Amino acid sequence: MRIRSARPDEAELLTAIALRAKAYWGYDEAFMAACREELTLDAAAVERASALVAEEGARVVGFAALTGAPPSGELDMLFVEPDRIGHGIGRALFERVRDQARAVGLHRFTIDADPNAEPFYLAMGAVRIGSTPSGSIPGRELPLLAVELAS
Repeated sequence: MRIRSARPDEAELLTAIALRAKAYWGYDEAFMAACREELTLDAAAVERASALVAEEGARVVGFAALTGAPPSGELDMLFVEPDRIGHGIGRALFERVRDQARAVGLHRFTIDADPNAEPFYLAMGAVRIGSTPSGSIPGRELPLLAVELAS
């Protein structure tokens, strides 16, 4: 597996991965339709974020996007192809994002986590600091997590 910077022309591919990965958790069609806009990337969004992709051979199998400026940022997205979940790709992407955050001078980043992904982030060292409203589903609350970075 190789991790590299995402290219703006991969926005459609990354959107498709995000939608497949979200659906992996068993959400119904109505839920997925409500999330579609929030999970859709365009070339400008890929350029704005410090986006990374994980590749196995020529296949993109996951991606992550970090935004923000010192002292804090946000892990906006981290998604892995459903058939590759549990193979260390999410961990590798998260570790690279953490390194990238330190390198750009962030002291912390937050994550609005899907409840199904919260255990993964906690295992990676994130701490739950509260909850935040979903950007897609009115009335739904998401775990708000933080990753503190050593200076």
